[in-house]
Amino acid sequence: MRLPYPVVCWLISVVSLTLANPAYPEQPLVKKTLVRSGEVFKEIQTLNQLQFPKTNASYLWRVPRQNKFPELSQATTDVVLVTDVQVNSTDKGIELILVTANSLKLQVSPKTQGNSYIADIPNAKLQLRSGDFRQSKPGAGIALITVANLDANTLRVTVIGEMSAPAVELFDSTKEGLVFGVTPSTSTAQQPTTTPGQKPSTTEPEKPIELEVTAPPDTNYRVPDATTATKTDTPLRDVPASVQVIPQQVIEKQQPRNLIGILSNAGVVQNNFSSRIADTFSIRGFRARNVYRNGVKDRFADVAALSSSLTNIDRVEVVRGPNSVIYGQVNPGGIINIVTKKPLSQPYYALEVRRGAYELFEPSLDLSGPVTKDGSLSYRLNTSYRTTEDFTDFYHEKRFFVSPVVNWRIGKNTNLTFDSEYEDIQQSLGTGLEQIASATILPNPNGKIPINRFLGEPTDFFNRQLHRYNYNLEHRFNDNWSISNSFQAAFLTLDLRETSVTSLLEADNRTIERDLTTFPKPTEYEAYTLDTHVIGDFNTGSIKHKLLVGFDLFRQTRRTSVLRTAAAPLDVFNPVYGQPLGDTLGGVDVYFRDDALGFYLQDQVTLANNLKLLVGGRYDLVENEFANRIASTSSVQSDSAFSPRVGIVYQPIAPVSLYASYSRSFEQETGADKNDNLFKPRLGTQYEVGVKTDLFDNKLSATLALYDLTLTNVLTTDPTDPNYSVQTGEQRSRGVELSVTGEILPGWNVIGFYGYTDARITKDNDLPVGNRVEGIPQHVASLWTTYTFGTGSLKGFGGGIGFNYIGDQMPDNLDTYTVPSYFLTNAALYYRQNNFSIGLNLNNIFNVRYYEASFDYLQRIIPGRPYTAELSVKWEF
Repeated sequence: MRLPYPVVCWLISVVSLTLANPAYPEQPLVKKTLVRSGEVFKEIQTLNQLQFPKTNASYLWRVPRQNKFPELSQATTDVVLVTDVQVNSTDKGIELILVTANSLKLQVSPKTQGNSYIADIPNAKLQLRSGDFRQSKPGAGIALITVANLDANTLRVTVIGEMSAPAVELFDSTKEGLVFGVTPSTSTAQQPTTTPGQKPSTTEPEKPIELEVTAPPDTNYRVPDATTATKTDTPLRDVPASVQVIPQQVIEKQQPRNLIGILSNAGVVQNNFSSRIADTFSIRGFRARNVYRNGVKDRFADVAALSSSLTNIDRVEVVRGPNSVIYGQVNPGGIINIVTKKPLSQPYYALEVRRGAYELFEPSLDLSGPVTKDGSLSYRLNTSYRTTEDFTDFYHEKRFFVSPVVNWRIGKNTNLTFDSEYEDIQQSLGTGLEQIASATILPNPNGKIPINRFLGEPTDFFNRQLHRYNYNLEHRFNDNWSISNSFQAAFLTLDLRETSVTSLLEADNRTIERDLTTFPKPTEYEAYTLDTHVIGDFNTGSIKHKLLVGFDLFRQTRRTSVLRTAAAPLDVFNPVYGQPLGDTLGGVDVYFRDDALGFYLQDQVTLANNLKLLVGGRYDLVENEFANRIASTSSVQSDSAFSPRVGIVYQPIAPVSLYASYSRSFEQETGADKNDNLFKPRLGTQYEVGVKTDLFDNKLSATLALYDLTLTNVLTTDPTDPNYSVQTGEQRSRGVELSVTGEILPGWNVIGFYGYTDARITKDNDLPVGNRVEGIPQHVASLWTTYTFGTGSLKGFGGGIGFNYIGDQMPDNLDTYTVPSYFLTNAALYYRQNNFSIGLNLNNIFNVRYYEASFDYLQRIIPGRPYTAELSVKWEF
């Protein structure tokens, strides 16, 4: 069955948009309270004494709070969701708005610490796709505003004054939510002011608690919530799975060149291809090409053709283990979700320039702010240009990236975001960049080839052009029910000329055979993805439920023409390039189509405050078409699969979570056995137990996990006919993992990971049972720690040091030789003052020669980058 996917997806989206915009009457509130730097005044101002800094109509809906906070009964203490944060300029300073439909239910507990106004709001939760809210220098006299989830049910608002704590007034508005009117102060201690008709206080005001802030509050690496594992904004401590988040603070300090540079913080390992070419990874003993962007699958990660630009990445979330219950067809090891930068409510402009080894030059721009006066329309634009050489001979890369985002707040309950990406990568030397083990890590009477030696041709190249167009529509019917609809259309064009190794070294231990692969016409990919889901909170008696119901569908097509030609052999120790080509070896002209439709259901059940149950299931229908346009033949295969997940979390004490889970994944396996029985999908089945803990007043989080993961229905040779395959193979991975993220002391942050993985072949007709799975190290460890001075003459200075250890690997499933382990050391020095920052990154300080990936039986291994130094300078306005 062929569907006109772009048309169908658009029609569904239009219907979703129409249903998501009912009219809701607004009712003004009548409560009133005045709060100034944590002090509550008993005198109530009369209406003619109230001063409004603007004449905007929205101010007519605001009423200052009374002198007492609303008393909430036990029956009304459900968590209030804050769906947006807005910052606007006023005549007195700024206003901070927590957008919610139930501002009266928010109990604000304010205090002053040094030059900071801090308000904790129990029974409240910030629910932003971008995570916590942070705005530097929103107005004169204000250094920083942050709004973050302190724990699962507490929201913290922090406003830091440049000289001293600001004065704050609270207002309620049903059109906006809870409004903090912030007035910067020029004194170090806040004194209560009197209004006309109000008698001055005869008692000495209580002195604020003075706590010395020793580091900027935005340096903490800990991220308490993530959406990837459940598609709901759930505290990580309540998720029965191992989840690790690499936040923007880590990315800024490390300044990685590619995605594996970020993912190495979570124990993810590069697999098969060079990190300069493609994002191909392994997690928990299996290849993981499950890369998502804002929860929508990057379909082109499967084709090993792209290395993601980092310009617009805000953070990266890694969920380990099978997750087909939410995302359909995935590899069993885990998924990677890239969360991109979102528009800001205040103007923000940043220019950054990076210079480094191998002629690296990379300027980038980050522009954001409101388009309309009321802030309902805002934008963000990230763009970068990179030109660089590298340690491999003849290598050169030019990369241009641009990503505009527009956010339209249609109403207080409806939000629509459009974003797109365009990337043009012009890269020399093709996809290989490989060397030969027998001329590098294995003994050879001729010695070793240098790490810069290229075994292809200088005329090789690999060019890619990528277009992505996305929208996301979110509508909240009330505090308990919401709907989300996302659509993505993506287009990728590849052009390739690659000379690759096709043999082991010959008897002279010097010469290899090679082939030339070219695309007579560019390869073209198209991918369309639609996802719609509803999230609802409700109770059945004393049991709370968070229900997720949704469906998704996608189509991906590929048109490929390939021509193979014999290339001249090459002496790897004394290469002579540019020799004449040989005979044409053949070619292909093929078409692929993959369609999928999935329905999923998930319920997060709170049986008690310390006991949570997660139950979910998904049913998928998939179809694959293959057409040989030269032979005029085609085949179509359809499959279905059900993927369940069950997990439980028990919290014996508040900072500790014990969890156990069962989950399954599937991937379609096309083809048939000798009796024309179609192959069944490969199934991944995992059992996992673990413990999570929050330390140091919820500033440091750690997760310890043990798992048993088995992949079944693996193809292996039919013992009765070697020309066919059967699905009796099996691979199993068992291991233990420990991850730590957060703040140890003010200014001292750490992110670390250790994993032991025992991935082996347990059933096969060709390979020895018990052999290690190719490309999987048994031991992986990483540690990155930074310290930033917050006071004194060194204020703004900081430094970091990091270590990465990758254990030895087997390049093939026959375990013919071993790719050695390696240990890398990296460091950073940085300084920030007001809007200016500068950083120096030193990578592979000890210039270790290592190989980041290996593949196949031809002893092809991928060398890693030697020592490099990079300088980055950034101006923010």
